[in-house]
Amino acid sequence: MKRLGLLIFAAALLLAGCRHSSPQTPKPAAYGTQITEVSGGKQLAQVGSPLPQPLVLQVNGADGNPVTGALVTFHGDGVQFTPAQALTDSSGQVTVEAQLGYNPGDYQVTAETPKSGGGAASMSLREIALGYEQTVGRMLNDKYCIRCHDPESTPERVSNLDNLSPAPHQFTDGATLNRISDADLTNMIAHGGPALNKSPQMPAYGATLKPAEIKAMLSYIRTIADPPYQTPGVKYGK
Repeated sequence: MKRLGLLIFAAALLLAGCRHSSPQTPKPAAYGTQITEVSGGKQLAQVGSPLPQPLVLQVNGADGNPVTGALVTFHGDGVQFTPAQALTDSSGQVTVEAQLGYNPGDYQVTAETPKSGGGAASMSLREIALGYEQTVGRMLNDKYCIRCHDPESTPERVSNLDNLSPAPHQFTDGATLNRISDADLTNMIAHGGPALNKSPQMPAYGATLKPAEIKAMLSYIRTIADPPYQTPGVKYGK
């Protein structure tokens, strides 16, 4: 009987500890009417990894001014947030860290803030998780392609995009690249622009890259496309 009493006491302590450690929803001190992105959307990270930069959102009132003390809650299937709920600071902003799940592809992050009259204002951010094949493609892009297909220059790399005519398409240019078939993109990577009657300034990489590496490049391009690439014949529900 004494042992049973100790077990019950220990269970009670455990339950009390669980209740004590449960995160409490912060109480909003003010309410906004809209929520906007400051930074953090469309980031790339390996599956199961934190995003390189935090998500920063801002809550504004009906007058367009930032609101201090508004509650912002984050949701996303497979995404972990630290914290998942927070109050906006004196600039009307809230900053959270996000870690993506273990499946490659798109992750939709939704941030919402309650309105004073009921309901909530919300917005969605797209984040992208790279699996092994897409990560290989990204490494190959950084080695062979980024100088001409990325307009942003860095101290380590000066972009050549503005010096080329016609200018190469960025790999995120889904409006253009999504319309080109896998076979044609593979052919162009392997045999250069002239293989598709495109610019001869696009070199052939068939002698440089193995077939599996070209496939990885294609997978990377499809994964980062904006708007997102949809496999032909596959219908996506709303």
